[in-house]
Amino acid sequence: MERESKVQRKSSETDVEVRFALDGNGTSEISTGIPFLDHMLGQLARHGWFDLQVRARGDLEVDYHHTVEDVGICLGKAMREALGDAAGIRRFGHAMVPMDESLVGVSLDLSGRPYLACGLPKDMERAGDFPVGLLEEFFRALSVHAGMTLHIDVFRGTDPHHLMEATFKAFGRALAEAVAREPRSRGVPSTKGIVD
Repeated sequence: MERESKVQRKSSETDVEVRFALDGNGTSEISTGIPFLDHMLGQLARHGWFDLQVRARGDLEVDYHHTVEDVGICLGKAMREALGDAAGIRRFGHAMVPMDESLVGVSLDLSGRPYLACGLPKDMERAGDFPVGLLEEFFRALSVHAGMTLHIDVFRGTDPHHLMEATFKAFGRALAEAVAREPRSRGVPSTKGIVD
């Protein structure tokens, strides 16, 4: 069974399409109108070995918020859809990634219960023209729509670009671990019998 999905979402603020394959090669084609977000999503795909296509048009003349959040919504839905009933997966994933002076850890549980604990610094303003605070909005939207418990812990770091890039790389690696097939598994990895 192929673990792939396609999600489209159109509103008065954005028009987003995401194609996502769990068992990919790390390839990506991303165009959101926000170059920094494109770069981060490419890191997620490459380091998680996912195939990812994202096309988004949004009201960037207002600000980046609607586009960033709606891409997170669609990517979360695409992840959830690609997982199907989640039978045979490991469910939990963790990765710690350094990037120069930055060190970020991501732990996640594909439990069906959305929750985000985001430890990114609140006092950093921007990486280039990208507001650092939007990263939390992105991951909140993603975790809610993926049904994922997600913890992002920053152990050290001073450069906003390095912190955010380490976060996306760690998230990709943690997700890859969580969706990996566990050969000893007999069905859904939950004593309830469902991941929901």
